[in-house]
Amino acid sequence: MSAMTPIQEQVHQWLEEERVDIFLAYRIVEGHPLPYAFTREHIEETGELVTGPARYSLEKFATHIASRYPDARIGMVARDCNQRALNVLRVWNQLKEGQVETVSVNCCPSDLRAHADCSYLERRPVGVVKQQLGQVPNQAVADVDAQPSAERFDRWMYEFQKCIKCYGCRNICPVCFCNECSLEHAELIGTGHLPPDIPIFHLVRAVHMAGRCIDCGLCEDACPAEIPLRLLYRKVNAIVKDLFEYETGSGDTLPPFSILGPKPTMSPTPLLAVAQE
Repeated sequence: MSAMTPIQEQVHQWLEEERVDIFLAYRIVEGHPLPYAFTREHIEETGELVTGPARYSLEKFATHIASRYPDARIGMVARDCNQRALNVLRVWNQLKEGQVETVSVNCCPSDLRAHADCSYLERRPVGVVKQQLGQVPNQAVADVDAQPSAERFDRWMYEFQKCIKCYGCRNICPVCFCNECSLEHAELIGTGHLPPDIPIFHLVRAVHMAGRCIDCGLCEDACPAEIPLRLLYRKVNAIVKDLFEYETGSGDTLPPFSILGPKPTMSPTPLLAVAQE
């Protein structure tokens, strides 16, 4: 049996000492690194814990566990984006203070740092048409803003019409936790046809992400139509920062937009009710 890595040893120790009841990380299953819950009952499995380029919403699993077992002590491997998501979830009372302990996994792109393994750090190759249009992964908001408004409008209408309404962006998002989703509200989003209402479907979600998106990029990774959703939400967050000096995931206060209630409604209600649930 090969020697354990430092992370494997740490997780083994946390479980053995009952510091956590469950630890969320990755394990190779059928040749693929998949999310896995390591427990004290099967503590020998910690020797199979891995980190790598695979990224899932581990914090989303944590919220589901916490909702069912409120006193559960949860451990989790976490990159910077995971830490931001955990901060947001605590602000919204989806997780209790101190309920989740993390083992940091570095995602810095520098070759001088170990575990620089986030999948979005390396730009993916794009087709000829996108190259000609300047549509490349991880585009900067400033570069897009520099384009004429008519070009920006045409570009986003083109992107939105590719949507197949799979809800992958919502389902993978670590900070989507509403009991009732605005994207399924009949008075906001038309149902029963594809493509979805353009551009209202994605604008409703973009507004909902204002002050909440933690820029992990998982929505864009999950999108089968390759819509640059991360760019869209970065723009929304940039507006929130410019107007309110609010940086998502960096503090312990609710975002400035507090007009959405505990469920979709056409009448604004205080968000505080959601945070106190």
